[in-house]
This record gives sequence, structure tokens and C-alpha cells, in this order.
Amino acid sequence: MTILLTNLRNAVITGVVLAMLVAGLYLTMGGALDANYWRFFFRWLHVLSGVMWIGLLWYFNFVQIPLMPSIPDEQKPAIGKHIAPAALWWFRWGAMSTIVTGLILAMLNGYIVQALSLGLSGGGAVRTTLIGIGMWLGVIMWFNVWFIIWPNQQKALNINNQHPDLAPEAKAASARTAMLFSRTNTVLSIPMLYCMVGAQNL
Repeated sequence: MTILLTNLRNAVITGVVLAMLVAGLYLTMGGALDANYWRFFFRWLHVLSGVMWIGLLWYFNFVQIPLMPSIPDEQKPAIGKHIAPAALWWFRWGAMSTIVTGLILAMLNGYIVQALSLGLSGGGAVRTTLIGIGMWLGVIMWFNVWFIIWPNQQKALNINNQHPDLAPEAKAASARTAMLFSRTNTVLSIPMLYCMVGAQNL
């Protein structure tokens, strides 16, 4: 058991294998790989991706950003050079995976046009409007991650040594921009999750 738990890759593989065993149990009990199953499967992938994305968003905003001023200066390079770049990699690809699986799910469920038009193209039920608002909030958040937060973090942290000559003032400005848009995404994540859960339950 120690071999599985002390290595992240092995732990994730173990989790996937357990999920596959549950899927096998589902099939042996008469379940089918029909359209309903694939809608469930992409919803599951969407939730997994969203947990990664929003979990890291909240880690940055509830843990890393508030604690940075209290970390001794000699320890900050470890965060900027090692922890933050790795977290940002999972953060941005979690965002991408969440958007892609969400759009696939909306297509499989047949409401992508109605949702993206907020119900104005027909079928404007409460569920369609709620899921549409949630989707648009998610798209805005995804855009912020890929086109504002990530480029500014690359400058602020000099990730992959792409900005070695950037002035300290410019790095500070980039860090502030990244923080403000990360905080914006934290604000938007709350109504976004309300809409996503509400669309399934109201």
C-alpha cells in the first residue's frame, strides 16, 4: 500500500483502476454503454476537471496569496520557482479540460445552443437559463486563466526564463494583474457553481 500512496502517479492510477472496476460492476449488473452512459461519463470528467481547476483557484486565493507576505524573503523563491509554476500548469489545463468536457456534455444533452443563448433561441426554461449563465461565467473564467492570468504569471515569475530582463516594477505590475483576475475568478466561481448545481436541481 505504501508503494501506491507515496507516489502520486501510482495513487492516480489506482484511483482510475478503482473507477474502472466500478464501471465493470455497472456493466455486469446489466448497465449499458448507451447515450445515457456517455452523458454521465462526460459529466464525471467535467466534475473531475472542475474540482482540479476550482480547487487550485481557491488554493491560490485562500492560501498562497494571503500567506505570501508572511513568508520570509529567503523562502519565497521556492514558491515562485517550483510550487507556483507546477500549480499553474494543472490550473490552466484543469480550466481547459473543464470547458471542453462541459461543451461536449452540453452537446450530448442537446442544450448547447439554448444554453449559450441563455434560452433566447427557444427552450428558455429555468434550467437552460441557469446552465447558460453558468457556462458563460465559466467561459469568462477560462479566458481569464489562459489570456490574462497565465501570461502575467509567466512574466511575474519568469517561468521558463522567458522574461529574464523584465524590470522589477513590470514584474510587480504583472503579479498584481494576475492576482486581480484570479480574485475575479474566485468571485465568479461562486455564482457559477450556484448556476451549475441549480440547473440540476431547480
